[in-house]
Amino acid sequence: MANNNPFGSRAALKTSAGDLAYFRLAALEKAGVKNLTRLPVSIRILLENVLRNCDGRLIKEDDVLSLGRWSPQSPGAGDVGFIPARVILQDFTGVPTVVDLSAMRSAFKKLGGDPKRINPLVPVDLVIDHSVQVDVYGTAEAYETNVRIEYERNRERYAFLRWAQKAFHNFSVVPPGTGIVHQVNLEYLAKVVLTKKENGATTAFPDTLVGTDSHTTMINGLGVLGWGVGGIEAEAAMLGRPLYMLAPEVVGFRLTGELKPGATATDLVLTATQMLRKKGVVNKFVEFFGPGLAALSLADRATVANMAPEYGATVGFFPADNETLRYLKMTGRSEAADLAERYLKEQGLFAGTGQEFDFSETMELDLGTVEPSLAGPKRPHDRVALAASTKNFAESFPTFFPQGSAPKGQRKVALNGGSGQIADGSVVIAAITSCTNTSNPSVMIGAGLLAKKAVERGLSVKPHVKTSLAPGSRVVTEYLKKSGLLPYLEKLNFHLVGYGCTTCIGNSGPLPEHVAKAIKNENLVAVAVLSGNRNFEGRINPLVKASYLASPPLVVAYALAGGMNVDLTKDALGKDKNGAPVYLKDIWPTPAEIKDAVAKFVDAKTFTERYGEVFDGDEHWREIPAPEGDLYAWDPASTYIQEPPFFKEFSLKPSPPGDILKARALAIVGDSVTTDHISPAGSIAADGPAGRYLVERGAAPKDFNSYGARRGNHEVMMRGTFANIRLKNLMAAPKEGGWTKHQPSGELMSIFDAAMRYQNNGVASVILAGKEYGSGSSRDWAAKGPALLGVKAVIAQTYERIHRSNLVGMGVLPLQFNKGDSAADLGLTGEEEFTIEGIKSGLKPRQELVVKAVKSGKASSFPVTVRLESPIEVDYYANGGILPAVLRQMLRSK
Repeated sequence: MANNNPFGSRAALKTSAGDLAYFRLAALEKAGVKNLTRLPVSIRILLENVLRNCDGRLIKEDDVLSLGRWSPQSPGAGDVGFIPARVILQDFTGVPTVVDLSAMRSAFKKLGGDPKRINPLVPVDLVIDHSVQVDVYGTAEAYETNVRIEYERNRERYAFLRWAQKAFHNFSVVPPGTGIVHQVNLEYLAKVVLTKKENGATTAFPDTLVGTDSHTTMINGLGVLGWGVGGIEAEAAMLGRPLYMLAPEVVGFRLTGELKPGATATDLVLTATQMLRKKGVVNKFVEFFGPGLAALSLADRATVANMAPEYGATVGFFPADNETLRYLKMTGRSEAADLAERYLKEQGLFAGTGQEFDFSETMELDLGTVEPSLAGPKRPHDRVALAASTKNFAESFPTFFPQGSAPKGQRKVALNGGSGQIADGSVVIAAITSCTNTSNPSVMIGAGLLAKKAVERGLSVKPHVKTSLAPGSRVVTEYLKKSGLLPYLEKLNFHLVGYGCTTCIGNSGPLPEHVAKAIKNENLVAVAVLSGNRNFEGRINPLVKASYLASPPLVVAYALAGGMNVDLTKDALGKDKNGAPVYLKDIWPTPAEIKDAVAKFVDAKTFTERYGEVFDGDEHWREIPAPEGDLYAWDPASTYIQEPPFFKEFSLKPSPPGDILKARALAIVGDSVTTDHISPAGSIAADGPAGRYLVERGAAPKDFNSYGARRGNHEVMMRGTFANIRLKNLMAAPKEGGWTKHQPSGELMSIFDAAMRYQNNGVASVILAGKEYGSGSSRDWAAKGPALLGVKAVIAQTYERIHRSNLVGMGVLPLQFNKGDSAADLGLTGEEEFTIEGIKSGLKPRQELVVKAVKSGKASSFPVTVRLESPIEVDYYANGGILPAVLRQMLRSK
């Protein structure tokens, strides 16, 4: 925190805890900043951040004034240097982040620096929540068994994190079995307003953060400004470097009315996601306001904020108000509530009635128009009204097969070794999972009430459905137990399987053998229904082609129905004990039933008790030995943790990037290619490059774990780049998966093998892509992997925010086709040699370059825009990425 007094803004704030220092936004009015109170609250929080951290070096007074003059149509041309108050990680993204920091320590030591200087300067919390898999389900022993298997699989990773917890300052680890990172953040870690003692004074300021998970935005529901970034940006933030961004446009989203009976917060977020994705809010802030906020609980707001990545926004922000204070007190943080109220009201950051803000654009939604919905079968922003779900699946059915090869009509086959039959459209996974909904007592209690009514009517789950309950925190199971609803969920086989992301991240575990065999033998289009936020192709389970997002009560309902051919608005779920049909409307809980149960069984005492020993862990965690020392002892034989090559040949002076000459296309992909396509998190195929690498080193396929768990080993992740089984590389069509045609030989081979051949021959490679390239998770390996494969540039029609930034952070040049151009429009097939000149002479933000493509001696060319957004990004690219730039700065000042 800067020790200064920019614009005379430093002042004293009297609180119940004593006098605190703070930086008054109102002081900027004397410097010419007008209409301060009409700025969106999210912009004012950014403004406080740059004001407080203004030191004349990293952030200058002109930077503060530039942001202070934000206007709806002209946010400002300059960079905003945002220094978050803290950083949050989950283990899939956190392990490679800590691996990188450890490698930086090793490099720093070799170059004569003190490795202890590579150390987080802001508090960092890592929550282990992504590693538990649903190996066992439907039994009372499921949780304990899955936890035991989790520790067996991940012992080496966890030992590494135990070392890091000792070796790095400002770094804490929340052990497995506690909860999902965003729910732990919402229920415990976040304080809304923070304090820091420095130079004898204690300063109060807004709680802000970045996280290495896209859904960090969930905390926006609490009035805390934060968003997801790649691991490489997070590392820079940990080391005290500002995260530079252009001042964003802010879309105001006005809410009116209230949800009608039968509609849930899940239905609201799927509706808002569809609206905002259609509007186009990439790189923008979305700020919610209006009278409808009064009808939304804090958990409802967090549900909507969580899915900001799905609607494309940087944040989905709800300014703090009385509901924020109520939630802090209800979750055992009364002192935090008192400070937040005093500080936010003094700064004009507390939302009240009748306030008017200047937004870049405004949208509106009447909550009363929201209807029960799903989203799918491939993307989270493809909302489907519940009443249209069977029609949606039927219309989508041909898209799961290569063009012209879809079977005529949906097929049914008998289950060998099991009861009944399975068909195209059968629901084989029904999972209450993910941060989005398992943080929300109304939908979790709703699921329990629906289960109770279903059991009482004599209904049961179809035998081919794999069910699971993975709550966001231990608090959830406590109130489900207290309310007496957990036994009813268990009677429908929704037993506790773990506290973690599970199915939503692809950790759904294996399907029963007889179900898996039927799907594979007949190439059936099996379905997953999950209460998550992601349903991209190949993510949920390798054998599941269609996935639908739904509220927890609807997840239970589809487990009862057993297939997408059942119209839940018209068809019976089954028959009761007397043979009478039972419909969804018969067992759907009323708003009053849900409200009464939440009020009675969700209380502050439960939160206080559950989070009292949050960092201690169980006996499994405590018995893992933790290595000692400031430097990590890299083990060349490890298949989990390897020293990455990013700093092995590091020099103080960077080699400037050169022009890209006669490069080959490694892949040509279409629209909506996600970071799951580029760097999958799920299972590792035994016959793929990564599987072969592991087998060669003595790992049996049963011990492969997942790509997510192997992110500390670049050798695995390189081989897993573009290895998604549903990837459609047009160069290898109609074959799906991580395949390409090597040029000029035309030989069909894995993308990894082709990339290695190109590198061995000194040939650069590029990726050609369509719209929304890199949507989905904030997965830095989706940029690290291509960089290690030798990809020098990506040429796409449009990019998602985080992935574009990650490419820059890894020294890969993001280029964009001109509007109206695409690889198909330009007739590009991947047989060309691509030359891009003008890089060597130095780049400028948004500069235009020309790509020359030569095929069979014939040349064509097309213009592209350099998607380096600021001078800072140009500098990062020139250094080969963010971390090399930061390391060089630190070495110069050692």
